[in-house]
Amino acid sequence: MHFTLQQLKLFESVSRNASYTRAAEELHLTQPAVSIQIKRLEEQVGLPLFELVGKKIFPTAAGKTMYQASRDILARVGELKNAVESLKGEVKGPLQLSVVTTSKYFMPHLLGTFLARYPEVEPKLVFTNRARVIQRLHNNEDDFVVMGQIPEDEQLETYPFLENILVPVAHPNHPLASQKNVPLEAIVGERFLVREVGSGTRLVFDRLLKNKGLKVEPYMELGSSEAIKQGVMAGLGLAILSLHSLRLEQAAHKLVVLDVEGFPVRRRWYAVHLKGKKLSLVARTFLDYILVESNSILGFDKG
Repeated sequence: MHFTLQQLKLFESVSRNASYTRAAEELHLTQPAVSIQIKRLEEQVGLPLFELVGKKIFPTAAGKTMYQASRDILARVGELKNAVESLKGEVKGPLQLSVVTTSKYFMPHLLGTFLARYPEVEPKLVFTNRARVIQRLHNNEDDFVVMGQIPEDEQLETYPFLENILVPVAHPNHPLASQKNVPLEAIVGERFLVREVGSGTRLVFDRLLKNKGLKVEPYMELGSSEAIKQGVMAGLGLAILSLHSLRLEQAAHKLVVLDVEGFPVRRRWYAVHLKGKKLSLVARTFLDYILVESNSILGFDKG
């Protein structure tokens, strides 16, 4: 069989995404180009690799075998490339990260200052929800991922690098805005804007309430912290948000942090990868960079 690495990359992406379209988007190609290469790969193998059931594609028995082999081959090629770059001692080349959406308030700043120091690094930063980040983590799709709530898994290496401070927020005209030492029980009856089930911030809040024997019935469930923040500023209800995301709105007096029992909740942001994973020189350098310098870059060491 005389298949190419590019064909294996395309096949691996189609298999993982269960979609020609998503694979084409991921690899910046057209869907027909992907289809042609997969067809040529099937001709090399001599067996169909996918079958269409309804409107969904599924790997055949040969496709499942090829998928595992393609992942192994591409992983080894990646290791070879990393080893060569490490021997050269040059911090250059690809950096693949996926991060939870809440980190968008600081990750671009960290990446931007890193790129100013190492301009030949080629970053790809994926913002997505926690469930998708965990999926990518276990599929080993990234150099490492960034999240606030790490899954309970002994097969992970975790690196805390930045404090994540969660606070209750409200519109400045809300009756609780001027009150001090508000009991947690007093906010349970308020309208709450929350993230989807499984988000890190929601997990923390639900756990805090559960420890007190309390529960909040969400008034609205929104798909991003930015949407929740806009809802709070519109007076739709209260929310629990990361203090990192509130600086501009606080300065403009668009919302206020409430003084509520049990808050602020201080958590950590973590860089996470599978245990035993060998990081490239680029990934190791960026990981060391955020572990050592993130607080000073973002100004959090000044309070």
